[in-house]
Amino acid sequence: MVTLSKKLIEKLYHKERLSTIEVAKKLKTTTWTVLGFMARNNIPRRTFKEANKIFFENKPLSFFLKKHLSAEDEKLKMAGVLLYWAEGAKVNGKNCGVDFTNSNPEMIKIFVKFLRKICGVGEKKLRVFLYCYADQDIENIKNYWYSLTNIPKSQFSKPYVRDDFLPENSGKMKYGLAHIRYADKKLLYQIDTWIKEYCKNI
Repeated sequence: MVTLSKKLIEKLYHKERLSTIEVAKKLKTTTWTVLGFMARNNIPRRTFKEANKIFFENKPLSFFLKKHLSAEDEKLKMAGVLLYWAEGAKVNGKNCGVDFTNSNPEMIKIFVKFLRKICGVGEKKLRVFLYCYADQDIENIKNYWYSLTNIPKSQFSKPYVRDDFLPENSGKMKYGLAHIRYADKKLLYQIDTWIKEYCKNI
């Protein structure tokens, strides 16, 4: 029979921040045994918010930041970060990752290069979401952004197509509006940290 102690459970659960499942595995017992012991000994359990925070912090990165940047890398990093500051979705409770939006092909090219070369993103997590109008050739627009970003069309989300456009605005965004997305909130936080660092230093 496993002998549990309040001091040990508090150490593993609160100080080392293991889950009850992890505590049980470490002590070679069942999760229900651990939970029952905690209840009998008035060891408070985490709130849902606290548990989510720990889960997020322990989640492995899906990207690998480049170290030892060259002078050219530093320029690319600054360009990518400042572009995102101007045209990217900011940190808040709703955003679950990076979302950079623009219709300018050069800006999109630079930002995608920044994601790949400086941030070391996983290619399979990159997504493109297009915003265009009903009078445009959607397949042609997809081909254009694919050739520009080299992100496979299989990773393009279903585009948002607007019917309620004014005829006089037709053709203003020849290839629509492109969102470059990467679903990892840790990368969003990293870019936000870089933005703040640049603001502080400039």
